[in-house]
Parts: sequence; structure tokens; C-alpha cells
Amino acid sequence: MSGPSLSPRAVTGATTEPAWLRRTLIAVALLFLTLFLFVPLATVFFEALKKGWDVYLAAIVEDDARSAIRLTLIAAAISVPLNLVFGVAAAWCIAKFDFRGKSLLLTLIDLPFSVSPVIAGLIFVLVFGLQGWFGEWLRDHDLKVIFAVPGIVLATVFITFPFVARELIPLMQAQGREQEEAAVVLGASGWQVFRRVTLPNIKWALLYGVILCNARAMGEFGAVSVVSGHIRGQTNTMPLHIEILYNEYQFAAAFAVSSLLAGLALVTLGLKYLVERRVKAQLSSARQDDTH
Repeated sequence: MSGPSLSPRAVTGATTEPAWLRRTLIAVALLFLTLFLFVPLATVFFEALKKGWDVYLAAIVEDDARSAIRLTLIAAAISVPLNLVFGVAAAWCIAKFDFRGKSLLLTLIDLPFSVSPVIAGLIFVLVFGLQGWFGEWLRDHDLKVIFAVPGIVLATVFITFPFVARELIPLMQAQGREQEEAAVVLGASGWQVFRRVTLPNIKWALLYGVILCNARAMGEFGAVSVVSGHIRGQTNTMPLHIEILYNEYQFAAAFAVSSLLAGLALVTLGLKYLVERRVKAQLSSARQDDTH
């Protein structure tokens, strides 16, 4: 015996808000975005260019600025590939295999999301600093981690390693194991299965995770600030260099370097939007295949 059915008009009325409420919510959202997103972005570029192109370019090509840009690119160039390899390996293990400690691995992947970046930096100081666990050994072997490039890279890797894995895990779980198992039955090797079956199925989610990872690596401040030592021309990344310029009242130079990070954010946002559409379509297709 079936229950009473609702008419299409009743269903529509239950899920449709009044026009005035929709317009109000849209207006509030646009006002919020204008005040907290569009106006700050416009202010950054306006202040950066307010004194002219000559001042803008001089602030960017200045020695300390170039050193900060170079160090930021180095940290991102090392941390992103490492996190790409880790993310693919972790997602593969979690999505394709059942093993003891699987939930623990998932928890550890999320650890940088729950730990303050400043605390992460302090952990590295505790471990690799002069008074840390390995400080004496590093000093005896003339190796420097804290207040040097290795410490900045380590902090950046730690902060960014969840991004690739967290994008791949839901997609690979939705896709299941059937295609890989079929490839193995047909005689494909492990590398062939990954290259010809798994990688084509995850390429858009992988690219999406890399974009987010790179954006966070280049914009990280808290953890890097603790381990860098703020040595001008040596251990300052772009965010740290901007802070120093601003504290010294060099506002035009600070906003000039900030515009580079703001431009990176806009490019990342555009790429994120394009790739996100592909990822959603891919994930939806995987779930439909799984239901069938």
C-alpha cells in the first residue's frame, strides 16, 4: 500500500523560495564578495601601481625581492613534485587496498589541516634546531636545516602534502578496482596498469590537487616564518619579504610584491574553476558506472 503522493506544484512550492528572498540573499552574497574579495584585490593592484610603472618594476627587480621570488619558486618546485608522488601513492593504497592502519593513515594525511602552521614550524625547530633532537649531529656534520633553505622546504612540504591525496582519494574510491583488476587479468604489469588505466582516470583530479598544492606552497607564511629566521636576501620567501617591506613603511614595494601573489591567486582561481568542472564530471561518471 503506497502513501499519498505530492503534486508537482506542492513539491515545487516546498523547494522554491520567494523571489524577494532569493534577491536578498544574492545581494548579500555579492556585497560580501565585494567588501572582502573584490575591493581588497583592487586595492592591492591600485596601491602597487599608484606611483607608476618605474617604482613597481624597481620593487620587483630589487635584489632582496628577486631572492624572495627565487626562494619561493624553489620551495614550490621541490614540495609540489614530492607531494604529487606521495599523494598518488597514498590515494592508491587507500582506495585500492584494505590493510590495518588505513584509518590512521587517513588521519595523518589530514594532520596539517588541524595543526596550526606556526606549531608545525616550531616542531621542526624542536627537531632540527641547534638545541633540538638532531641539532648536535647536524652541527657536527656542518649541516644547517633551520634558518636555511632545507627548513623552508620541509615546512612547505608538511603544510601542503594533504592537497593531492585528498583530491584523489574520493575519485579513486568511486572508480573502484574493476578496471585495474581486469588489466591485471589480461597480463598488464603494475606500471602498465597505472600508466594506461589509473592515470588517465585521475588526471584531472591530479592536476586540480597540484594547482591547490602549488598555490598554498607559494603563499605559505606561518610555518615558513618560524623556520626561516627572516634573513634578508637568503631565507625570506615572498610573503615574508612583503611583511618586512610593510613593517618598514615601504608600502609601494610591499604592494608591488603582493600583486605578484595576488596575480598568482587569480590564475589559480581560473585554473581551479576549469579543472574543477572536469573533476566533477569525472567523479559523477565514476559514480554512475559504479551504480550500474
